[in-house]
Amino acid sequence: MEFQFSDKLREMKPSAIREIFKSLGTPGAISFAGGNPAPESFPVDAIAEISADIFKNNAAAALQYSTTEGYPKLRELVADRIKTKFSVGRDFDSTIITSGGQQGIELACKVLCNEGDTVIAENPSFIGALNAFRSLGANLVGVDMEEDGINLAALEETLKNTPNAKLLYLIPTFHNPCGTCMSYEKRVAVLALAKKYDVIIIEDNPYGELRFAGEEIPTIKSMDDEGRVVYCGSFSKILSAGMRVGFLCAHEDLVAKIVVAKQVEDVHTNIFFQMICAEFMTRYNMDEHVETIRALYRRKANRMLDALDREMPDCVKYARPEGGLFLWCTLPDHIDVSDFINRAKEQLVFVVTGKAFNCDENAGTHSFRLNYSMPSDENIDKGIRILGDIIRDMM
Repeated sequence: MEFQFSDKLREMKPSAIREIFKSLGTPGAISFAGGNPAPESFPVDAIAEISADIFKNNAAAALQYSTTEGYPKLRELVADRIKTKFSVGRDFDSTIITSGGQQGIELACKVLCNEGDTVIAENPSFIGALNAFRSLGANLVGVDMEEDGINLAALEETLKNTPNAKLLYLIPTFHNPCGTCMSYEKRVAVLALAKKYDVIIIEDNPYGELRFAGEEIPTIKSMDDEGRVVYCGSFSKILSAGMRVGFLCAHEDLVAKIVVAKQVEDVHTNIFFQMICAEFMTRYNMDEHVETIRALYRRKANRMLDALDREMPDCVKYARPEGGLFLWCTLPDHIDVSDFINRAKEQLVFVVTGKAFNCDENAGTHSFRLNYSMPSDENIDKGIRILGDIIRDMM
C-alpha cells in the first residue's frame, strides 16, 4: 500500500543523531554522536529507594491519571529552584511540567505560530527543536553564530525584514551544538530587539546546571519584565534522560493555552517519574548531586580537549566549553566533512555532521559535533586519535 503523507511531514527526515544510534551496537564502536548524559551521573540507588517507597505507600497516585499542569509538589519545587538558581519566575509567570524539555519548545510554537509564520533560530541549532518547528509548518530562518552568541547585526536585519516572525529560539548557555555561551551584553541586546520587533523568545536551558568553569551569566528570562520569554528546562541532564521530565515557565496566560495543547498530546507527563523527581529534590541535596556531575564533566571535557590538542592538526578549530556536553569542531575548507565522517564510521567512530543542525537543510558545513559525556576515557583517547589520523590522511 502506498501512503499519502501530510504536507507537514512528507519532506521531514529522521534525526541524524537517532539514526546513528542504530549502529552503536557494533562491537568496538566509539560514539561521540549522542547527547546522552553519563550513566554514572544517574543516582540509581536513590531512585531505587524512592521508587520502592512510592509503590509501597502511594502506588495508586503513581499509577493513576493526574493533572496536565504537573504533580503539584514537583511544580512547586521546580518553581522554587529555577527562581533560586536562575532568577526565573515573576508574579505573572506559571510553571508546567512537560514530557522532556523538547515538548515545552514544541508546545510553545504550537500555541503561538500559525503555519507559515517564521521562527528565527541560531544557526546552527538543536535538531530536535528545528524539527519540531518544521513539523508545525513554521518557516525556519537561521542567524549565524559568533563566539559569544548570535550575530546581533544579522539578527536585527532578519527581524526587520521578516514581518511574520513570531518566535526567536535561543540556547544561550552551553549551546547545542556549539558548546558556547552567549555574553551578558548580547542577552540584554537580544531581549531589547525582541521588544522592539515584538517577538517571543524561547530560552532553552537544559544545560544551565552543568557549568564547570567560568562565571555564571544571568538568564534572559531573569530580565523579562513583561512575559516575553518562555523558559524551558529539563531533568534529563541532572537526574535521568529516560524519565522524560522537563518543565516550562512562562506568562500564566500562555501556560493556560499550553495546558490545552498538552492535553491533546499526552494528557500529562508520566506521574510516577514526576513523583520520583519531587522526592529526590525533597530527600536529597540536589546541589551536591549536581556538583558531582559538574566534576565528572569537567574531567571528561578536559580529557577530550587534551586529546584534541595532542592529536588534531592546527588547521582544525574547536571551542573550549565551560559546561554542557558538547564540543564543536570545524575543518579547513578543503576537507569534505561528509567524506571525513564516512571514513570515521568505517573505523567505528561516530560523530554528527554539522549539517544536521543547520536551519537550512540544504546548506553546507565544515563542522561536526563531539560529545564527551558518554564515552569512556579510553575511548575518548582512542577515538580522537583515529579522527586526527583521518584528517592528516585527508590533508
